Amino acid sequence: MVSISTTQSDASPVSAPGVTPPTQSSTATATGVCVTVHGHFYQPPRENPYLDAIERQASAEPSHDWNERIDRECYRPNAFARILNDRGEVAGIVNNYEYLSFNIGPTLMSWLERYDPEVYQRILEADRKSCQRLSGHGNAIAQVYNHIIMPLANERDKYTQIRWGIADFRSRFDRDPEGMWLAETAVDYATLEVLVAQGIRFIVLAPSQAERCRPLIGPNQAAGAETDGEWHEVGGGQIDPTRPYRCYLKPEIRLMADLQLSPLSSHSLGRRDGQPSAAPTANTPYIDIFFYDGPISRDMGFNDVLSSSHHLAGRLGQAVRGDHRPAQLISVATDGETFGHHKNSTEKCLAYAFTEEFPRRGWTVTNFAHYLSQNPSDWEVELKPVTAWSCSHGVDRWQDDCGCGGGGGWHLLWRRPLRDTLNWLRDRLIPIYEEAGRKLLRDPWQARDEYIDVIRDRSPANVDSFLERHQVRPLDAAEQVDALRLLEMQRHTLLMFTSCGWFFEEVSRPEGVQILRYAARALELAGEVTGVQLEKDFIDRLALIPSNVDCFKTGAEVYRQQVTTAQISLRQVAAHYAISSLFAKYPRQQRVYCYQAQQEDFQIQRMGSMTLAVGQLQLTSEITRETEVFVFAAFHLGGWDFHCCIQPFGSRRSYTMLKDRLFGVLQEASAAHAILEMVRLFGDQSFSLRDLFAEERHRIVQLLSQENLTRLDQLYTQVYRENYGVMMAFHRDELPVPVELQVAAEVALGHRCLTAAKALELESEDAESLLAEIEAIATEAGHLRCRLKVPEVKEILEKLIWRTLDALLQAGSAVDERSPVKLEADILHIERLIAVGDRLSLGLCLDKSQELYFDSLYSQIVPLCLGCLQRRAAAQEENKVDVVALGIARSDGGWELSSIRQLLELGQTLAVDVECWLNQLIPF
Repeated sequence: MVSISTTQSDASPVSAPGVTPPTQSSTATATGVCVTVHGHFYQPPRENPYLDAIERQASAEPSHDWNERIDRECYRPNAFARILNDRGEVAGIVNNYEYLSFNIGPTLMSWLERYDPEVYQRILEADRKSCQRLSGHGNAIAQVYNHIIMPLANERDKYTQIRWGIADFRSRFDRDPEGMWLAETAVDYATLEVLVAQGIRFIVLAPSQAERCRPLIGPNQAAGAETDGEWHEVGGGQIDPTRPYRCYLKPEIRLMADLQLSPLSSHSLGRRDGQPSAAPTANTPYIDIFFYDGPISRDMGFNDVLSSSHHLAGRLGQAVRGDHRPAQLISVATDGETFGHHKNSTEKCLAYAFTEEFPRRGWTVTNFAHYLSQNPSDWEVELKPVTAWSCSHGVDRWQDDCGCGGGGGWHLLWRRPLRDTLNWLRDRLIPIYEEAGRKLLRDPWQARDEYIDVIRDRSPANVDSFLERHQVRPLDAAEQVDALRLLEMQRHTLLMFTSCGWFFEEVSRPEGVQILRYAARALELAGEVTGVQLEKDFIDRLALIPSNVDCFKTGAEVYRQQVTTAQISLRQVAAHYAISSLFAKYPRQQRVYCYQAQQEDFQIQRMGSMTLAVGQLQLTSEITRETEVFVFAAFHLGGWDFHCCIQPFGSRRSYTMLKDRLFGVLQEASAAHAILEMVRLFGDQSFSLRDLFAEERHRIVQLLSQENLTRLDQLYTQVYRENYGVMMAFHRDELPVPVELQVAAEVALGHRCLTAAKALELESEDAESLLAEIEAIATEAGHLRCRLKVPEVKEILEKLIWRTLDALLQAGSAVDERSPVKLEADILHIERLIAVGDRLSLGLCLDKSQELYFDSLYSQIVPLCLGCLQRRAAAQEENKVDVVALGIARSDGGWELSSIRQLLELGQTLAVDVECWLNQLIPF
């Protein structure tokens, strides 16, 4: 038995060291005390509207962008949550999504599917396993598509948001969602009506959103409840969150909601004698609602409840009602990013709580759908007219200067005019879409609702199938482009209402800029299809939006500086391709972000420090299918100087003459003449290095810097070698080394280390000497007290450890071909890689290697170990020769017992708990 260290949040034995604790029975029942922890996992869409990709975000360093960083800190750790023993070794790996109730925003799921498919598959697998454990009720629930504030949306947008959320969920989880998460839990009765119409059974809200409740009258009447239908006022958040409630969509309630009246005013619209309103009929539509425990949920986000699983369970236990009811649900909800991103390593607390702490207390870990299936609502609730969980003023946080989310002395006066401006744009685009759409699509709004099928899969065959279903007649290529542009216009119109744009304190923050970029793209698409130009009026309205930042002053200047400068045309995509083709040899067909580049012709010539590339290129958008053929000339004068020109393709004859003329001028070896000729042939407009998209620009800048950096490395190396003895003398006498010499040593050793690591990554035959070189550098750096800044070496060593371990474990299926000597050498190689990373103080992350080893430990290594032990026991019982003592014991898989011991010892090196199994091998 192994104790779990309190330093890693928990302390208690696990039943089988190293084994992921077993899930609860597939016949789990929602009786007694049930616990649901809901995580709302969401990131705002961050993609450049023109590239369909997130560009590098410097604030997310060392990660590429904030999605990648939060994935590393939260989404992935929860998919592989550790349970550690008192030595800090991995005793269990838990997929927290198997136990969490969760929703993951569709835009975030799309990112995970593309950039971290392993975590994406773990999430899908977790939902399948929770379905098996909980009688077909999975942990995942849907979310309105791009996190808009539903009460502020018009009815048509409400339907599309919910339909897109359901369709996206169904395409991923292969089932219909039972529940749906509303952005910021913002709700009104009009939203409930759409949810019910689309088949959603339940939602989750904050306790402050309820107005009053009463026991149900009829078949689901609460046991022992009074039958007079007396209402209990709970508008101050006093509602009992341990049960589900039924919310009926009565006509008088909808009328009150439309008038923004509280249900407490029902006497003015219904019964005038002050008596309770009539009970709902069997045909009254309804939706069930869970209210999470507000105080505990807040403590999870802002206090130390997640510091240990014992602390978490104790806090949840305070909510358990002692009234002997047959079942009660303790449910909490918070941002999923709390578990690992906002609160570091708290996914470990959840893992141990789900698999050890809660079961030990006799609590059932369940989800809302499963609990509801066994404990139908027996209370009715009425909601306040318009509410959300993160604003105490209804939904004013997303439309007014209500004070929520402000700070630092900044005003929030920009919120109302921003909302009004985007509403104006949405309403102006509606007739444009309807009028132009009717010429191309049978039902433009139905086509918009089903456009999610294209967003999920933009393959040509799928887009063709979509157009065939919705077109009024067979569309030619230009009409297909217009149809897709109109649908994209509507997609960006929805995206511009993403709630994050209003959530914080300033319109010029990245979230506000992002929604303005979506608006700009919608404006542009409308103009391309119909010729209607709305941008000037739009900017005039933005001028009424005050900014807190002096350099902007108004939203119009935010738009000019942050939005207009980010717009991209096909001509700019062609320029990007042309300049980058000077440094990369492109195949004939190349994907450039969301564009397909077909190289019709290409020629490049170099003359001294100058390089000229001329080509013919066809670009096609994968999103709208718009296509254009360009002629380009990209001229590199050397260093940082580039001159690139683009023009539409005219004819083969004119292109050939242009190409011959440019290469003829290049032979004169005059950069000035070459540029003058390019101006004569192409005109004044040109592109330079700064016009490249950021990722490629950064790559080329690094390439151009490499020559200078190489010279500097050589210079620092020379200084280091010439002064090595001097530096050692300083160290012997314990004197501070001059900073110039210390820097020279660190640069020189870092360069040598990186060169050797890159060679090691590529070489297998000379791996031994290359690793020895890195070890020698580590020794040298230690003597000189140098701290090498070589993050690339860290990444290379992590990859090499995983790769070597994977090859070693994969060979387990053919162990007869593996000699013990080779196995020992591979294990030693891994141990040396880890050791040298430690000596260089690189802070190696062995998570993926641990996960690989842990999976193999219980699928391969332990079964082989048990096989050896069983064969040993059988041999002793039959008084046979002690084959173990002779050192030739083999498992059924062919590994010798000594080899299995080495594999288990490797687990110790990887900080995996294998002590139990090693102890069993001690007698042998």
